[in-house]
Amino acid sequence: MGGVPRFWRSIDNRYRLVGTRCENCGEVYFPPRVVCPKCRREGEMKEVELSGRGEIYTYSVVRVPPEGFEEKAPYVVAIVKLEEGPLVTGMIVDCDPGEIDIGTPVEATFRRVSEDGEDGVIYYSLEFRPVRREE
Repeated sequence: MGGVPRFWRSIDNRYRLVGTRCENCGEVYFPPRVVCPKCRREGEMKEVELSGRGEIYTYSVVRVPPEGFEEKAPYVVAIVKLEEGPLVTGMIVDCDPGEIDIGTPVEATFRRVSEDGEDGVIYYSLEFRPVRREE
């Protein structure tokens, strides 16, 4: 029983936002890619840890949620443009939908979603929360 959770926790990308950067053109991708779509085989991909910071590129407020998300409604699903360039889709948490607008600065957070089976495999979700400016 103890092996599976330990295995999951040992995966480097589980608790970090990791992408790849093409050493040829400098483009950054998330999720990681093996081959650069721009340079094809001429580019060499290197793993890069992403900051998780970015801004809302576009968003939608979900008022009629799918089954299992009823208690979260209304909630915001957004495309976030990370500082390094990639566009990432995620739920915006820790705020009211009215606080969100295009350009709102956000940061990534990993949240526990569920635990499954006898081995207790824990599933996490990549979400974003607004960056609060200190007053």
